[in-house]
Amino acid sequence: MRVLCLPAYFFPESAASSYLNENRNKAFSDAGFKTFIYTPTPCRGVDAETRKKYKKIKKEELYEGNTLVHRFSMFAEGKNPVFRALRYSLCTIKYFNRAVFAKDARSCNVMFIASTPPIQGAMAAMVKKCRRDHIPFVYNLQDIFPDSLVGTGLAKKDGLLWKIGRRIENFTYRNADKIIVISQDFKRNIMAKGVPEEKIEVIYNWVDQNAVVDVPREKNKLFDMYDLDRSKFYITYNGNIGLTQNMEMLCEVARELEQEGYHDIHFVLTGNGAYWDTLVAKLKEQIQEVKTKAPDGTEAITFDNITLLPFQPYEDISHVFSLGDASLVISKPGVGENSVPSKTWSIMSASRPVLANFDENELKTIIAEHHCGIFTKAGDKEAFKQAVLTLYRDRNLCKEFGRNGRQFVMDNLTREVGTQKYVEVIKSIEKK
Repeated sequence: MRVLCLPAYFFPESAASSYLNENRNKAFSDAGFKTFIYTPTPCRGVDAETRKKYKKIKKEELYEGNTLVHRFSMFAEGKNPVFRALRYSLCTIKYFNRAVFAKDARSCNVMFIASTPPIQGAMAAMVKKCRRDHIPFVYNLQDIFPDSLVGTGLAKKDGLLWKIGRRIENFTYRNADKIIVISQDFKRNIMAKGVPEEKIEVIYNWVDQNAVVDVPREKNKLFDMYDLDRSKFYITYNGNIGLTQNMEMLCEVARELEQEGYHDIHFVLTGNGAYWDTLVAKLKEQIQEVKTKAPDGTEAITFDNITLLPFQPYEDISHVFSLGDASLVISKPGVGENSVPSKTWSIMSASRPVLANFDENELKTIIAEHHCGIFTKAGDKEAFKQAVLTLYRDRNLCKEFGRNGRQFVMDNLTREVGTQKYVEVIKSIEKK
C-alpha cells in the first residue's frame, strides 16, 4: 500500500494536534505502508533558523525509510486572513501539480487528505478525476466547512460565502471514498447533508496516554521556569488562541474573580494563534503587565491573575496539561456544535477535570456520564464562573474528576486504538 499525503503543516511545525499526524504516520509505517508526503517549507511555530535550515531540505526519509517527505518552497504564514487564504490557494495549486504529475505521487494507490484548509478535499477530488487510475481518497474531517465560518461570524448562513462553501463541501463528500469524522455529532451533521452512512467512519482523536501523564506540582518545571506560585489554584487553557475561543468572556470572569477577592485563583493561557496579539493589547489597556523570561528565552506575560505563556514543545506536554487544577475547553456560542476538541483527551489523560464552556453536544454527554468535569453552556458567563468556584472550593472533587477522566482515556482513547482504526480504513480502500 502506497499512501499519498498532502498536509498543510508537518514536522517540525507546532500545532495542538501535531502528535496525531506523527502517531498516525508511525502506525502507517508499522503496518507496512509506504507514505509519500508533499508539504511546504515549515513556518508555523518555528524560528527563522529552523525555517532557513528546512528550505535546503527538499527530501527526507522518516520511519526507517517508509515515509518520504518532499518539501516545496512557500512564503511564511502570517496572521492576516487574506494572505493566509492566498498562501492556502498557492499551496493547493502545488499539491494538485505534485499529486497528478510527480513520480512518487503517481506511484501511490490511495490519498489521505486532511480538511485543513477547507479547499483541500475539493482539490483531492479534482486529482481523482484527472488521474487515469482515479486514485481513491480518504478524507479526514477535523472541521466542518462552511459551518465553522458561520460559527466564527466570517460567513452568514445562506450567504454567498456559505453557498460557495456548501458546494465545495458537497463536491468533496461526493467524491471521497471514505470520510473519517471525529465525533458522532460530525457523523450526524454530514449524514443530514446526504452523505451515506456506509461512507463514514467515526474515529475519535486519541491521546498518547504514555506521553500525557500527571506531573505532580512539586515536579512541574513550568512553575519554576515562569515564576508561578505553587500555592495558588490554577485554571489553564492550552491550545489555539484564535477568534472562536471566547477569550473575552474568559478574561471578564478572571477580572471579576480578582475584584471579588479570589486572589489565589489564577488563569494560565498557553499557546498561540490569530487572537494572541489582540488579547495582549486589550489586557494592556486595562492592566499593567509583568514579564518573566524563562532560561530558554521564552517570555511569560502576567496581568494580575492572568498569565500568558508561549506555545510549549511537545516533549513538555505533560507539564503543560498538569499545570492547572482544572483545564478549559471553551468557545463562543455556535462554534462547537459538532466537535469535541482533542485537547479534551489530553486534559483527561493528565488526570485533570475538564471545565467546559461549550455548545451542548457529545462533549456534554461524555463529561456527565463519566463524571470527569463540569459542563456549562457556551457564552453563559455566570454559570462558567460558578463552575470555577465549585472546583476551587472542593479540591477533592477536582481529583475525583481527574481520576475518572484518566480512566475514560485508558478505556477508550489510547494511541494504539485510534491509530489502528486509521490503518484499517486505509486497508479497506485497498480491498475495493
